Amino acid sequence: MEWNSRQARAVLATTILGSGMAMLDGTIVNVALPAIGREFGASVSGLQWILDGYLLALAALILIAGALGDRYGRRRVFLIGVVWFGLASLLCGVAVNTELLVLARVLQGVGGALLTPGSLAILQASFPRELRARAIGAWSGLGGLAAVFGPLLGGLLVQAGSWRLAFLINLPLAAACVWLAVKYVPESSSGEHERVDFLGSAIGALGLAGITAALVEGPARGLTDPLVLGCLLVGLTGMTVFVLLQVRGRHPLVPPAMFANRTFVLANGLTFLVYAALGGVMMLLVLQLQVSLHYSPTAAGLAGLPISLIMLVFSARSGRLAQRFGPRLQLIIGPLLVAAGILLLRLVVPGASYVFGVLPGVLLFGIGLALAVAPVTATVLAAAPDAHAGAASGVNNAVARTGGLLAVAVLPALAGLHGTEYADPAALTAGWQVVLLVCAGLCAAGGLFAIGIDNRVLAAEKPADCLSCGVDAPPTHANTASQNA
Repeated sequence: MEWNSRQARAVLATTILGSGMAMLDGTIVNVALPAIGREFGASVSGLQWILDGYLLALAALILIAGALGDRYGRRRVFLIGVVWFGLASLLCGVAVNTELLVLARVLQGVGGALLTPGSLAILQASFPRELRARAIGAWSGLGGLAAVFGPLLGGLLVQAGSWRLAFLINLPLAAACVWLAVKYVPESSSGEHERVDFLGSAIGALGLAGITAALVEGPARGLTDPLVLGCLLVGLTGMTVFVLLQVRGRHPLVPPAMFANRTFVLANGLTFLVYAALGGVMMLLVLQLQVSLHYSPTAAGLAGLPISLIMLVFSARSGRLAQRFGPRLQLIIGPLLVAAGILLLRLVVPGASYVFGVLPGVLLFGIGLALAVAPVTATVLAAAPDAHAGAASGVNNAVARTGGLLAVAVLPALAGLHGTEYADPAALTAGWQVVLLVCAGLCAAGGLFAIGIDNRVLAAEKPADCLSCGVDAPPTHANTASQNA
């Protein structure tokens, strides 16, 4: 596929719209949290579940979603995910209490799990190796439009209408994405027909759910509460069994050989740490601005706009730079700059101005993300065999979402926020300061992981000693007619 062809542009637009829809929803929900909390009288744990219900389903199912795409068709699974996401968004928009909203968010996460790895796997299957980093950079940068407009749109919807519109806005976007995918995106699959491990996926989901429930409910109920202990036991047992099934089972969700590649493992480790920090900071930043600094929802959404603009302008360039010189240096410097930006956000306290209190940290944060996001995504996909693009994308997305999931579950308790204390500016500011130190440390550790990454991984031809080369192969297309649409 030629870079400037009509089909290439349409494939990029489809994947950007699909993943951007999920990103738009995430940014809007963060801005809408205070309004949702006021309408439903939600506690800290209620707000955590509104975020973690979605992230839990996404992280737990994204591996099997990637495997399903590889086997049954990446476009097919992507389309199912887009339709599911749209219908679940409708349920979110009509929820009448916290419990129903959390349930709808879980269903929304299922749709997100089906569409998210598909967007990257479609790019991997559609573009030749020498154009993939560029395509992923464009996907990352243009997908950032959702992050640019999400906070502003979310604030306007909350102030002028209702937080419910933050979910209903997904319906026309999903319809447009379906039309583009059907018309322009070629079908692709791995060509392999091994059994998909539904049992392993269910056990992994149960394990992750148990651990998350224990972390979210533990601070309020107490660690000795029977429900908390039961969830923790189920979670640890489930995760142990899941790991054993992946290592010893005949049909693992992820081919174990992928983890023999050091670059694949280190890039995913970096992803986990950076996205954990990102999840914690972004959840509390919007609360801190609205509660402690008395920003309106629109102003709080606009506060992080420079991050999105920097990502939009520089992500594609960052991908090309990594393709040309190798990703290692960017993956070291990027997380360290994010850590520095997080430390500067400690200036965001009551009475601080935007220019001197908020903007310096936001700018450095955005520069660091722009340096790291496209290269780390391209690195993970390049380190895996092309036939398992969906599985590799699923692993990377699962790692990223699990990092954010655990951060949202753990950090409020670590910051001493319980019940409705998030509505108290003094308590929230004290917790905010603690969370920032932890998140900066996570990002700095992520930068250290990048030291061991193979700098040749994005070369047009894989290095001779790359562990995945032996099974690397071009994707097989089940529906060649669609390529000529």
